[in-house]
Amino acid sequence: MRKSRNRLLREEGDVNPMSAAANLFDVAMVFAVALMVALTARYNMTEFLSGEDFTVVKNPGKADMEIITREAGQLKRYSPEDESSREGRLGRRVGSAYELENGEIVYIPE
Repeated sequence: MRKSRNRLLREEGDVNPMSAAANLFDVAMVFAVALMVALTARYNMTEFLSGEDFTVVKNPGKADMEIITREAGQLKRYSPEDESSREGRLGRRVGSAYELENGEIVYIPE
């Protein structure tokens, strides 16, 4: 009778099959956060995480160029539009501006 009592005390009961899935979810979340931090550091996008104002130009000089700015905590996106969607608006494109490695800005009229 003594053996059966000890065996009952040592039995763990039913094993929850979802406990392994919960552990996998935790590992996936840690991996996802680490990947986001690594990509942010790799592509020098830390200004998105700070409270300072900034301007970022994606794909400069290409048709899908986009300018992202943050002023006073608000994000604004600017992208070039094709000529058909510009009807009724004032102004037109007159040239391009490029920033050189030394910080100098060069304007090239079209």
